[in-house]
Amino acid sequence: MAAVKRWVRIIAGFVLIGLGIAGLFLPFLQGIAMIVAGLLLLAPEFRWARRLLEWAKRRWHQGRGTVRD
Repeated sequence: MAAVKRWVRIIAGFVLIGLGIAGLFLPFLQGIAMIVAGLLLLAPEFRWARRLLEWAKRRWHQGRGTVRD
């Protein structure tokens, strides 16, 4: 059962990232929010997703004028 949950999380993460990329060009989808949600789902499984999510967090804090570790 754990393997099924893992695969559902992975598939859902990639689907959300795909929808998020489409949402960058379509006005009715929230692209960035879907990409971040997909990365949150994929981060426990993939190192590249964790690194990308950490990069996004650093960029968010820089844009808001705060710096966090």
